[in-house]
Amino acid sequence: MSTTAVAPLTIQDAEELVTAAHRAAEAAGVTVSVTVLDAGGHLLAFRRDDRAVLISGETSTRKAYTALQLNAPTADLVDAVQPGGLFHTLPTALDRPLLFIAGGVPVHREGRLIGAIGVGGGAPEQDHGFASAAVRVLA
Repeated sequence: MSTTAVAPLTIQDAEELVTAAHRAAEAAGVTVSVTVLDAGGHLLAFRRDDRAVLISGETSTRKAYTALQLNAPTADLVDAVQPGGLFHTLPTALDRPLLFIAGGVPVHREGRLIGAIGVGGGAPEQDHGFASAAVRVLA
């Protein structure tokens, strides 16, 4: 078993993620909010475009938190919360609110979970694409 330490997500990493997500959104003509959390769920970076809908700040944070807690893109979890799905009752079972809408993506380094990014403001598929593009910048 390897006990090699993996470098945590840094403020510099978080800023790179935010910048990359905003660039992708800007290229698509979409105004968004972007949240980056570290592995403990603590806020590392947040930015909301001036013209982004206000609720996008909250949705980007909840998407990042959900992706972090379940170590999966929120786009992959949408069906799991539908009636009869594996996580159907999960959104209401916890104190911290989860959000099962595409746009949250976990961030890994050397195969280990080190944080998550959430994007809100565009259509769910767009938000997922912006978050995924940002994560690829760190790879």
